[in-house]
Amino acid sequence: MRHDPIIVADVGGTFARLGLAEVQAGLPPRLSGLRQYRCADYASLAAILADFTRAALRPVDTAVVAIAGLLEGDHLVNTNLAWPVSVAATRAEAGLRSLALINDFEAVAYAIPHVQPDTLVALNGEPVVASPWPALVLGPGTGLGAALRFQGGDQPVLASEAGHAALTAGNALELEILRQMQQRWAHVDQERILSGSGLMNLYPCLCGIRGVTPRWQTTEDLIAAAQAGDDALAVETLQVFSAWLGSLAGDLAITFGARSVYLAGGIPTRIATFLHAGDFRARFLSKGVMSGVLAQVPVWRVDHGELGMLGAAVWHDARRGRAVA
Repeated sequence: MRHDPIIVADVGGTFARLGLAEVQAGLPPRLSGLRQYRCADYASLAAILADFTRAALRPVDTAVVAIAGLLEGDHLVNTNLAWPVSVAATRAEAGLRSLALINDFEAVAYAIPHVQPDTLVALNGEPVVASPWPALVLGPGTGLGAALRFQGGDQPVLASEAGHAALTAGNALELEILRQMQQRWAHVDQERILSGSGLMNLYPCLCGIRGVTPRWQTTEDLIAAAQAGDDALAVETLQVFSAWLGSLAGDLAITFGARSVYLAGGIPTRIATFLHAGDFRARFLSKGVMSGVLAQVPVWRVDHGELGMLGAAVWHDARRGRAVA
């Protein structure tokens, strides 16, 4: 059975990606009409949804939005978006009959069973495992998202706000960075470092430690300089970032008993060279007596730009199926 298409969206702190999703029984959702919006260019989420609806070639009145943050009643709690979000107001202003908001990494986790092998790049472990569940989904973008995917059941995904848990240090350099961060913020969470915006906290901090004047003012310029290899502090920033991210991935894998790890989000693809250089894996495995266990846990970097939208469609279809049943 094929259902009417719905709008699916993946909204982060910088960009919103929207498309139409059609679901047919037994097949992965099919996405079409993809468009990308810069959030800062629009007055609200409703304005983006309304613009997409006007441009659609067919009438659509249902939307599922995967969005960074935590939904508390009608209000979205998020520190990285350009505007506040109310579900009821957004639905009314966008002219929609139905609107659902889900955590962006909850959506990514829903999409994991539909990820094609050719979009996976191994960072650790064996490429094939007998039972990959539960799967940890982790990713730095504008913020830092994390969720856990189980094999099935009525609640196959455990969403989290792990990005707002306290940042921990694993060596003397990280301790010094954390000490400096604590002078700026009473609570230093993971995404103060392990995110796109966090890179611009990490870089000047390293410059100060090394006695060098910062040269780069944006994440894009910093990453470009590191990739070019002509700025030692830019290179060190991404090396430290990759190692620290590997440490967190290992901690979360141990905490949740994950049997596989998927690294998604906007940053990993842009810094792939550094992630594959070895520091990420070394710190992922550096967990004492648990190192041998983690050596068997496959870690993949996911090169798939539509996971949030795909997962939003899967989430919607699962709930539609339970309602019919």
